[in-house]
Amino acid sequence: MRVLALILLLTADSAFSGEFVVFHSGATMHVDRHEIDGAKVRLFNGEGSIELAASEVLRFEEEQAGPQPASSVPVPRLPAEPPAADRPRSPAELADAAADRYGLDRKLVRLVMAAESGFQPQAISPKGAIGLMQLMPTTAQSLGVDPHDPAQNVDAGARQLRALVIKYGGGLRHVLAAYNAGEGAVDKYRGIPPFPETIEYITRIEREYLKSGN
Repeated sequence: MRVLALILLLTADSAFSGEFVVFHSGATMHVDRHEIDGAKVRLFNGEGSIELAASEVLRFEEEQAGPQPASSVPVPRLPAEPPAADRPRSPAELADAAADRYGLDRKLVRLVMAAESGFQPQAISPKGAIGLMQLMPTTAQSLGVDPHDPAQNVDAGARQLRALVIKYGGGLRHVLAAYNAGEGAVDKYRGIPPFPETIEYITRIEREYLKSGN
């Protein structure tokens, strides 16, 4: 069953000044202002800016004042892994099993795993994220899993993805942005946060995910 559809929603928890960029793909991004220079558009946020092809932008919308509450969807606390006798061994098999368990697209879970750890079970990021799905220790603790156990790590990462799919209505870019930068950042900016690392992360996974008709 295909869970993810390219339907992108806005969520927020505070008021901003500025505007929203609406892309042809349906994604949105909050910015302070924009400048158009021929075939290019430059988006400004804080002290930084991002330059994109103007053809990617559908329109600009003025921000409406007033906060909008953002709901928080709890991550389901389900069994962390299948019985040991049935446990897949390779990272790809773990990704597929977790995807099937939570109704996610196998290709998506594999791509997130590849982007997060390069399929390396022992990967540890400079910020302390652990394992195949790069769980932070506090996240692993809240989900009741051992992040150093590959099966538990992947299961918890898939549970996070599933919770984000529910929260953001299946919006692929918002799901990926929240997994990379955190739900708080997506809610704060009412869409994709203007972080170069997050934008590159989304672009890389989305490009591969949409190949072969996905």
